[in-house]
Amino acid sequence: MTEKDFILKKVDSSKLNKGSFTWQSPSNIALVKYWGKSDPQIPKNTSISFTLNNCHTTTTLEFSKKEIPNKNFSVQVIFEGLINDDFKPKIIKFFERIEKYVPFITEYDFVIKTNNSFPHSSGIASSASGLSALALCLMRIEKQLDPNVSEEFFNQKASFLSRLGSGSAARSIEGELVVWGEHKEIDNSSNLYGIKFPYTIHSNFKNYQDTILLVDKGEKQVSSTIGHNLMYKHPFAKQRFNQANKNITKLSQILQNGDLKAFVNLVESEALTLHAMMMTSNPYFILMKPNTLKIIEKIWEYRRRNDSNICFTLDAGANVHILFPEREKEKVNTFITSHLLDFCQNNQYICDEVGTGARQL
Repeated sequence: MTEKDFILKKVDSSKLNKGSFTWQSPSNIALVKYWGKSDPQIPKNTSISFTLNNCHTTTTLEFSKKEIPNKNFSVQVIFEGLINDDFKPKIIKFFERIEKYVPFITEYDFVIKTNNSFPHSSGIASSASGLSALALCLMRIEKQLDPNVSEEFFNQKASFLSRLGSGSAARSIEGELVVWGEHKEIDNSSNLYGIKFPYTIHSNFKNYQDTILLVDKGEKQVSSTIGHNLMYKHPFAKQRFNQANKNITKLSQILQNGDLKAFVNLVESEALTLHAMMMTSNPYFILMKPNTLKIIEKIWEYRRRNDSNICFTLDAGANVHILFPEREKEKVNTFITSHLLDFCQNNQYICDEVGTGARQL
């Protein structure tokens, strides 16, 4: 598939005057991280992520034909019940990027009603779930205009559009493992959209658990966009991109053979490497907090003492994702509630697990 394949052929929108669609789309947590991109939102390396189940955005897109046709974007955003103009610039920028592929968006007045099941801008990928939910709503309009759209194409284009708003959003359409970025050893992988991991996943990784410890629920000090841009002149960028693509090969094998110890080592190394790139960019920055490090040390201690397969990963923030097999759920949950909650802001955490992807409501 190329960009041209996603340009909507001419359709008659005169019969679709108004309506609404609602989608619930999940966040995701990357196991092999993507950090660095080129225009238009093309990743410098392949990434792979677990799709989450409980951390999601629910978006209703209401649309009605403009009374006076014009080429401007007409958008009102209501976030968690309140009009929120702060989100409008990002939505308008998103619409500017995707207009070529869904030209009908200039024909309607839109009201976007959205809410998250988790704190916004706290290191949980709210842009991934939010923009993918919006893209899915737009694709439902496209399917209404063109009933011949297949399910496969629907998901591909939803991921394609999502990517143009937020790179990680390309991985939030389907589940349970999604690959984004072209890789010679992953069949049908693409820089343009995410695909479901195409090989049989070992039973060790079925129903995998992810508990998110909310170390810091405030706004991130540095946005992901700025962080990605700092990779352009990063002294270790080339080596990092090569490392990530090699780790995709290793993780693909691990996911198929069920080697939990190798999984733990690779996932934690990837998390620390992501933050190492932040700390060695210019300007440099640190998104981890003291309690992030204390949690990591506690996890390592628990793993040594209990021969556990618990591990951590981090996104571009201070919060800690604790990953572990379902069979360890009871013991690990006891460990978390007994030893880790004191390091969380207001003792808050989210119990999650690998999910199946977005769904229409």
